[in-house]
Amino acid sequence: MKLFRYVAWAAVAALAVVSGWLVYQQTAGNENSGALIEPLAAIGGPFELVSGTGETVTDKTFAGKPLVIFFGFTFCPDVCPTTLSELQGWMEQLGPDAGKLNYAFVTVDPERDTPDVMRDYVWAFDKRIVPLTGSREQIDAMLKTYRVYAKKVPLDDGDYTMDHSAAVFLMNADNKFVGTIAFNEDPENAMRKLRRLIENAPASS
Repeated sequence: MKLFRYVAWAAVAALAVVSGWLVYQQTAGNENSGALIEPLAAIGGPFELVSGTGETVTDKTFAGKPLVIFFGFTFCPDVCPTTLSELQGWMEQLGPDAGKLNYAFVTVDPERDTPDVMRDYVWAFDKRIVPLTGSREQIDAMLKTYRVYAKKVPLDDGDYTMDHSAAVFLMNADNKFVGTIAFNEDPENAMRKLRRLIENAPASS
């Protein structure tokens, strides 16, 4: 049994080394080309939701410009307001270049986050961020398409909160996934990713 465990651990270690090397090679290659990391999985695709003003919004609405998109909910105690505040700061740092990107905040809690609630919450940070909600079915379809984790967590008082993915997704002008900005990522690194997203966009956008 000891020998078996040693062999198993050695195999796991070897797999980790190979995976790390492949990611390193891909990252290094893209640094040389100035591009973001190529997608490692199929993330993103068509969707249909409702904006904070009640208008239908689809993936086509954002066509022609890269999209910076985040998933959360208005009752979120820390991650969502922190991320939206950071997004507002990034937009200010980008200055006029901020207009070369689209921005959206999608709720994972449509039962509570109606269009009016989303509008008031998101626009308190910046009106350039499009607040998006919809039916439970529409939201679940988009979460699946974007590979976003979201789960309702009951609270002791009978209410609930939402556990969800905290990364900001970066999509190119063709709505193809090209990377993420992690929660509390180094500000300078986040800005580098946003500027590369702009640099790699079609000139017309």
